[in-house]
Amino acid sequence: MATMNVALPEPMKSWVKAHLKKEGRFSNTSDYMRTPILRGQERKEAIDSLQKAIDEGIDSGDPKPFDFNAFKARMKEQYCHN
Repeated sequence: MATMNVALPEPMKSWVKAHLKKEGRFSNTSDYMRTPILRGQERKEAIDSLQKAIDEGIDSGDPKPFDFNAFKARMKEQYCHN
């Protein structure tokens, strides 16, 4: 695993150390610092996925009329086997 040094002001460093002891969820500072980075990566992937879907929708052309009742009937026929 690669190493990266991060400089924190003393109050932040103290807070992280106190938080680690209090929470007990993380084995060390590195584990704790990885968490927001991973969340940031996941958030970016989710936003990128949504943006891709939006772009595909925009690029798909003019909207077409949607008949909700016909759609509901098709879904009922397809998925509700009574």
